[in-house]
Amino acid sequence: MANSLNDILPQDIIDTSRDALLILSADLTVLAANRSFYTSFRSAPGDTIGHRLYDLNDGCWNISAIKQLLEEVVGVNAIVEAFEIDTVFPQLGRRILLLNARKVHDDGNQPGHLILAIDDVTDVRLAKIEAERNWILAQSIVDTVRDPLLILEYDMSVVFASRSFLTMFGVEAHQVVGRQLNALGDGQWNVVALSELLERVLPYDEHVEGLLLEDDFAGLGRRVFKINARKLFRPGNHVTRLLVAFEDGTEAVILDRHRDILAAELAHRIKNSLQIISSFVSHEIRRAAEPCVGGYHAMQARIRAVAELYDVIAQSSAFGPVNMDTYLRGISSTIRKSLLDQNSEITISTKTEPLSILPDHALSIGLIVNELATNAVKYAFPSELGEINLGFQRRDDELILTVSDNGIGFSGKSDGTGLGTRFVKAFVKQLGGTLATLTSSNGTTFTVRLPLSILAP
Repeated sequence: MANSLNDILPQDIIDTSRDALLILSADLTVLAANRSFYTSFRSAPGDTIGHRLYDLNDGCWNISAIKQLLEEVVGVNAIVEAFEIDTVFPQLGRRILLLNARKVHDDGNQPGHLILAIDDVTDVRLAKIEAERNWILAQSIVDTVRDPLLILEYDMSVVFASRSFLTMFGVEAHQVVGRQLNALGDGQWNVVALSELLERVLPYDEHVEGLLLEDDFAGLGRRVFKINARKLFRPGNHVTRLLVAFEDGTEAVILDRHRDILAAELAHRIKNSLQIISSFVSHEIRRAAEPCVGGYHAMQARIRAVAELYDVIAQSSAFGPVNMDTYLRGISSTIRKSLLDQNSEITISTKTEPLSILPDHALSIGLIVNELATNAVKYAFPSELGEINLGFQRRDDELILTVSDNGIGFSGKSDGTGLGTRFVKAFVKQLGGTLATLTSSNGTTFTVRLPLSILAP
């Protein structure tokens, strides 16, 4: 009878196997074992060779199913593949093993030997069990979220749909799971912008936040959904998936639209009311004595400057950020119509950066510009020829508002102590800014430095 591993298979070949190997006699006594067996089961040759399989590792192999299995192999020359056992080893803990057994015949009338290969799949199986447990937990958590949720594979096919998704869209799980997102429903999700964004989430680790999708949905009518998406992954796991949440923002979006419409309507009515007041002032100008005419014109210019702000607001459809280029162009147009006749050679131009300010500060800025530009029209050009420039730029950590002209200089203007000048200083202070004046025979420049806090976010 063979009593060494080399009598059955070459030692160097057996020892290269990752699986633990045993050579057993017909009565299941261990004749030989490879290095992997000793390492995996913390055994020594003296505790293994010559001992029956059932006595190894404190009897952990003494399992009736193993006995029956191996005895059948010996008796009828059967082959065993991937027979699973789940047991506990004193020094190793729980182990899940796959057994493969085959009978090897000896020459002559010997009963033969068994080659038993043992594949330890404990880590793989426990990881799978843990993954399944985590998946069930994740499904339970997802099902408690009120907003509809989908979990997508890398190819955008649906792996899981939350209960709220199925309920909201009136579908069964089998109608959703396994299908591509863009094929769901009547094609409402087949939107190029949505597909492009979602396809960037997994490879580039980007997020989708608040993407609006509006369409008609069966059983729901017109709906606006805010879509949020991010990658799902677990460290050490190469499988990545995509979590997509659908927040029904229909009521909020409609409310915002109605608010914008109402705000635009209100701004339009305020502007109309101010124009009516300006018309009343025009009527009084025609009746007023000469000393009062200048005051009426100044009042009218201020009213029109306020009206111009509400015109900009009405065009933007909301009490939102005020675009400075549009605003200053409107003020310059109002001043031209109010103070300059059609053939006047005084021009008013604007030079602004693409900046928008909060509406709460727009009125003060508009009145500052109106007062300074109006003074320039009145006093800077005795020859009635020249140019006024309105500017608004960002410089480092502040904003610069300028009103400049190429007129005769401050000496030819008002003394700077009038009501209009006091208005300008008060508005600059209210905005938290500073006012500087540079004047010469070549013109005057008023520079107002303002904090960045008045910019719209």
